[in-house]
Parts: sequence; C-alpha cells; structure tokens
Amino acid sequence: MEAVVPRNEIAGAALVGPDHLERLDRAVDKLFTRIASLISGATGRPAAFVLALGIVVVWAVSGPIFGFSDTWQLVINTGTTIVTFLMVFLIQNSQNRDAGAMQAKLDELLRAIDKAREGFIGIEHMTDDEIEALRAALERECGQRGGKEGTADDSVERLLNRS
Repeated sequence: MEAVVPRNEIAGAALVGPDHLERLDRAVDKLFTRIASLISGATGRPAAFVLALGIVVVWAVSGPIFGFSDTWQLVINTGTTIVTFLMVFLIQNSQNRDAGAMQAKLDELLRAIDKAREGFIGIEHMTDDEIEALRAALERECGQRGGKEGTADDSVERLLNRS
C-alpha cells in the first residue's frame, strides 16, 4: 500500500501556502522600505554629495595615470549608470510612500472637518482630465477666471486676506 502524501508536502518538502506567501511579501516589502529609507536618507545628506564629488575628482585625477583610456572612461560610465538606475527605484519608492501618506492625512482632514466635502476623498485616483474639470468647477464656484493662469496671480493674496 502506497503512503498518502499530504497536499502541502511533496517528498518531505513543505510547499509555501498563500498565508506564507503573504507574510513573505510583507517581510520583503518592510525590508525594502527600511533599506530604501536608509539609503534615500543617507544620499540626501551633504556628506553623500561630498563623497560622490570625491569619487569623480579621484577618477578625473587618475585620467593621466591611465592615459585617459577607454577602460578608464568605462569605469565612471558604468558606475554612474548603475547608481542612477538603482536610485530611480529608491526615489520612486520614497515619493510613492510620501504621496500615499500625504493623501491619507488629507483624506482624514476632509473626513474630520464638518464643512469639508467628503466627496473629495480619493480624487487622486481620477484621471488628469477629471481633476482638471473638478478644479475648473471649484474655480467657477469661487468666482475665479478659469484655467491655471486665472488663479495663479491672486491666489496667495486671496488666501492671506481670508478670515
């Protein structure tokens, strides 16, 4: 008689179930967020700029030593390409987190303030055209000229004069 192998095990190796995958996904997400935050925080400091500038200066000064060879040029080109490629993802991650946090805070303000229109919660999911139409309707409601140019000049003065 053949032994029955449980569905979640094959030849003694446990398969990863959906709960395990979700936990793994959350763990990877938290790890990436932590690393991205540390790197973006570090690269936004003056010391990181000084370090990068130092690397470029050392590279430039070493040019005559290596006869300004193709390999010498390839080193800086490859290095900057790799760093730029990776930084794009880190910057986008930081911006997504910041924008999401800002939207959540604004949504909470809209929800908490009695006179606020809760219909504005989630408008960041609208298309650009829908948001522009909404903005134009709000400007008409306030008696402003249409378009971005119509409100650009007097927006600050109007807000400062509010009571």
